[in-house]
Amino acid sequence: MIPIRDCLRPKRYPYVNVSIIVITLLIYLWEATLSQTELMRMANTYGVIPIHISQNIPNSISSMVAWSPLITSIFLHSGWLHVLGNMLYLWVFGDNVEDRLGHWRYLLFYLGAGIIGGLAQVISDPYFTVPVLGASGAIAGVLGAYVVSYPRARVETLIILLFFVTIVKIRAVVFILFWFALQLLNGVASLAGGLSQIAWWAHIGGFLGGIGLLFLLKTDSLASEKEDSCN
Repeated sequence: MIPIRDCLRPKRYPYVNVSIIVITLLIYLWEATLSQTELMRMANTYGVIPIHISQNIPNSISSMVAWSPLITSIFLHSGWLHVLGNMLYLWVFGDNVEDRLGHWRYLLFYLGAGIIGGLAQVISDPYFTVPVLGASGAIAGVLGAYVVSYPRARVETLIILLFFVTIVKIRAVVFILFWFALQLLNGVASLAGGLSQIAWWAHIGGFLGGIGLLFLLKTDSLASEKEDSCN
C-alpha cells in the first residue's frame, strides 16, 4: 500500500515539514555525487552504528560526539527508493502533525522520534556493526502521532497486487495500524535471527515514541474539528 494523499488540509503552512523534505532531498543529491569510498566514510561517521552507541552508554556525558549520529543519520539515506519512500510518507502525514503541534514543537518532535527510533534499533541489536541510515524512525513517529490525532481521516492509497492496480480511500487507523503490524512482525522475526537490511525496530520504537511525544508536546485537545470534513 502506497499513500498518495490524505483528506485533511492544515490550517497553517507546514514550513518545518517542507523544509525537512527539501533539506533531506538536497543532502541525498549531495550523497549521489560521492564515490563509494566517500559514501562508506560518510556512513561510518554520521550513521548509527549500534555497537558504537552501546559501548558508549556508560560514558554518555563524555561521549556526546558518539551519540550525534542519532540525529545526523535521520537525514541520510541509502538509495533513491529509500529517500523517496520516506519523503512521500512525510509529505502525506507530516503536515497535519505539524499543524497539531506547531512549527517548533514539530521540529523537536521529529528529531525526538528519530532519536528514539535509533535507540530502539541499538537496543534490539547492540553489537550490530553496520551503519543504520534513514528518517524511518522519525517518520514512524509522525505516523504514530497522526493515527492518535486523526484516526478517522481518509488516506487515498495506491494498491498494487501483481497486475491489479487500484486507488482506494482507507481510514488512517486501518492504514497505519496495518503498517505497524507489518513492522512488528518483521521486527520479531529479526530478533529470531532473520537477516534484514531494514531497521525494523527503529520503525517500532519511533512509532511508539511518536505517540508518547505527542502527548508530551501537544497544547490542545486531541479531538479534531478537521476530521469531520473527511466523512
